[in-house]
Amino acid sequence: MNRQTSSLATDLLHVCRGFVMGGADIIPGVSGGTMALILGIYERLVTAISHVDSSLFGLLRRRRWRDAASHIDLRFVAALGAGILLGIASLATLMTHLIDHHPQPTLAVFFGLILASSLLVARMIDRWNLCNAVLAAIGAVFAYWLVGQPIATGADGHVYLFLCGVVAICAMILPGISGAFILLIMGKYFEVTNIITELVHGNVTGQYLLTLAVFACGCVVGLLSFSKILRWLLAHHHAPTMAVLGGFMVGSLRRLWPFKDLPPDQAIIDFKHQQYDNMLPTRFDG
Repeated sequence: MNRQTSSLATDLLHVCRGFVMGGADIIPGVSGGTMALILGIYERLVTAISHVDSSLFGLLRRRRWRDAASHIDLRFVAALGAGILLGIASLATLMTHLIDHHPQPTLAVFFGLILASSLLVARMIDRWNLCNAVLAAIGAVFAYWLVGQPIATGADGHVYLFLCGVVAICAMILPGISGAFILLIMGKYFEVTNIITELVHGNVTGQYLLTLAVFACGCVVGLLSFSKILRWLLAHHHAPTMAVLGGFMVGSLRRLWPFKDLPPDQAIIDFKHQQYDNMLPTRFDG
């Protein structure tokens, strides 16, 4: 196999990984960060995002296009991004159908996947000690508490919307925490998604564009700043950071537990927005 064929095969592999990330991101409780960690590309992805920095803009100003592309690992990011978009576009209908009409088997599959993957993450930690164990427990408790929070009514104003963008995008790159679910908790999920839907359907207004621009700016600021923090933590405190990330994955299993007690008034709501209580399998009659 020559180098060109090998590179194309690697690109195709990254597209496939992105496809899996995009499809899984539709399931509540499964984030793109979780799948990136499972697929072994999490640290590379965080590093690539964090390299959108002054060095990159310096290379662009000097028109050193090839060096700029190498600096942000553009070939990897482009292939992964194409796969994510393809996964969302092609699997959205299927995943939505499965979670709405066959929730227990679908959640059971992802519950088992995340549980097994959390064990793999634990094996990535070279040395377990009391500190790492405590950090993993804190991460698990925090994620367990977070995914059980009720949907709120968000505050008005562009400052709060900007903050929502910052927090949601930071959550999106953390395994076990869904950025969309964070928006639900902060009360801005419906506003943002409704605006996107209106724009797609051609209903373009200045207010819609301003609202989306403020949210997008928050996402950009959050992504670029948090990815740098995360890269530094992985480089200098790898074991404790991985322990917390693994804890996030374990704690998020609360959202994926397949046996749920659903009140009658929640049955007509799609799964992503339902409020429910988990139950033991012996009590489940669905």
